[in-house]
Amino acid sequence: MIDLHLHFDGSLLPRTILELAKEQGIQLPSKEPDELKLFLCAPQDCGSLNEYLEKFDLPLLVLQTEEAIRRGMYTLASSLKEQGMLYGEIRFAPQLHVRKGLTQNRVVKAAVLGMQEALAGSFFQANLILCCMRGADNRGANLETVRTAASFLGRGAAAIDLAGAEALYPTGDFGEIFAYARALGVPFTIHAGEADGPESIRAALDFGAARIGHGVRAREDRELLELLKERSIPLEMCPTSNVQTKAVRSFGEHPVLDYLRAGLFVTVNTDNMTVSDTTIEGEYQRLSRELGMTEEEHRQLLYNAADAAFLTAEGRGRLKDVIEKVLGGACYGGS
Repeated sequence: MIDLHLHFDGSLLPRTILELAKEQGIQLPSKEPDELKLFLCAPQDCGSLNEYLEKFDLPLLVLQTEEAIRRGMYTLASSLKEQGMLYGEIRFAPQLHVRKGLTQNRVVKAAVLGMQEALAGSFFQANLILCCMRGADNRGANLETVRTAASFLGRGAAAIDLAGAEALYPTGDFGEIFAYARALGVPFTIHAGEADGPESIRAALDFGAARIGHGVRAREDRELLELLKERSIPLEMCPTSNVQTKAVRSFGEHPVLDYLRAGLFVTVNTDNMTVSDTTIEGEYQRLSRELGMTEEEHRQLLYNAADAAFLTAEGRGRLKDVIEKVLGGACYGGS
């Protein structure tokens, strides 16, 4: 299994948050993991992306020290390893972890350390994606995120992203950030086509995005669908999350398999394991149970994820080799 779109703060287990809060003397709404889930998991009838994003407040409260970030990342990466994951890309916004005086560099250094400790001697591999944030007054912080990503490129970080309230802060407003990333040689994906429409995806493509986070609303523009297909742009689709944020009205209406069958480069991901109360295995099970995903389509989605990873060609090839050995045979016809 491979997950390319997984948020650190949205995927911490309730017990981890409780442990970190206790060590730091932070009061939480509950001291019981099951009760705390009520404050961490978004309801299925969540009103919007903005309401969904409110569930990140508690995790961020306890992730403001180097030790907490290290421990949190170690625990998350260990959990992914225990799930039998082959590869994961864990994303987070270092600028949201500086409330107690940390620099973004120290934040990322702590996260890399925790991740590498969890990966030691393991078949599981992972990289970080550093998120810039949509906002009106954080230009300097976003530029710092790009510089930090450049300094950690190949040393635990693989790319940057743009996350946050997409409808409130249009993708097209952040061209400077990605021009800077291109100048520094930092690859990037961009959240687009989730809370905002096809124009958000077009802006991301104009900036040079290597992948699109979500992209579910591309179907509103037939020419855009053809462009995504022509350019083989990977879409990081997160079905359960997309329903919760109202990017899609119901799971049965999610276009992930329609896109795949139309020849688009689709991948399946969790987005936030805790906020959406899901796992990557759970996402595939729902696709099979509710949308009729075939075994061949399952294989193709796995190969797509390997091919879309922010890795070298050799690294992506190794992932595909493992997938082929595990699944026995291949339906894969890509590069």
